Amino acid sequence: MSGIRKFETVRVELGRRSYDIHIGADLLDRTGEFVAPLLSRPRLAVITDENVAALHLPRLEAALSGIEVSTLTLPAGEATKSWAGLERTVEWLIESRIGRDDLVLALGGGVIGDLAGFAAAILRRGVRFVQIPTSLLAQVDSSVGGKTGINSPLGKNLVGAFHQPVLVLADVGLLDSLSPRELRAGYAEVAKYGLLGDAEFFSWLESSGPDVIEGDPAARARAVRRSCEMKAEIVARDETEEGDRALLNLGHTFGHALEAATGYSERLLHGEAVAIGCVLAFETSAALGLCEADVPARVIAHFDRIGLKARLADIPGTLPDADGLLSLMAQDKKVRDGRMAFVLARGIGEAFLSREADLGVVRSVLARALASRP
Repeated sequence: MSGIRKFETVRVELGRRSYDIHIGADLLDRTGEFVAPLLSRPRLAVITDENVAALHLPRLEAALSGIEVSTLTLPAGEATKSWAGLERTVEWLIESRIGRDDLVLALGGGVIGDLAGFAAAILRRGVRFVQIPTSLLAQVDSSVGGKTGINSPLGKNLVGAFHQPVLVLADVGLLDSLSPRELRAGYAEVAKYGLLGDAEFFSWLESSGPDVIEGDPAARARAVRRSCEMKAEIVARDETEEGDRALLNLGHTFGHALEAATGYSERLLHGEAVAIGCVLAFETSAALGLCEADVPARVIAHFDRIGLKARLADIPGTLPDADGLLSLMAQDKKVRDGRMAFVLARGIGEAFLSREADLGVVRSVLARALASRP
């Protein structure tokens, strides 16, 4: 193994369903080495999208030399994460005779990972799958923890299942192929971890976040590793989101409503919605007297430095009014007994779940943010 670049490993501890997240450069070229021990026979199914396939599929196929590979290439974009996309994927897997002892490999960002994982979950009542996330957002968030699913016209991720991967390969070198906008959108999920539970990590991001964006390999590996460590710890405590795992939704109740309001389109990427949602969550927390009034400004200042959307004014086009956004938020899958769940904060790194937030205050925060739009 001399001469092969090293990687770091984060373990997700879930008993018999535990798995590793390998983090490092050039891991895509070693995929065969990692997946071969998982195969009952030398074949697997790869699900990817057109953009990722053009960039990375030849390398993956070379890395899987000696293994029979069937590949489904889907259209890129959030619209693929739909009933139609799921039907196409599942029927293709059936036609490809992928059985319960076989392996599905998701090569792509969050859309492909969520869709392929859900297809694997329901195919023959459960087929194993591997995640090779190609975006920063997927490497630090959606590829870890077993949340899979598709969108409904009524809301984000309303249809899905918990289905853990058997392995995650986070090749930080793949991030070089991302557009600046995609990279910044993924960074929002990195910042989220510091905001919800690690003030020291957020402080490090305030100084080193630009290095993550600009491509420093060590900074990127540290950002991915710490994010995965935090998610793995939370998932191990609360796999199916009955308690602590809900903290990972910081910014998402607001963000998912904004995605629905913009039609899950290029107007607003998921990470951008999360960033704006995090700011709204801290502004709501400040308005409720939970955190100091200057904390939201600190969050905004960091996102501004990174070049990430941070305000409703940063979203092009029209948006619903405050009541319209609240109505979209009420469709969130975290609503229980008709009560909306908000992840609020007492400060940086001090998030908590609340079902008692005054909706009048939330409405006022949204109204003020909408009033700032040109």
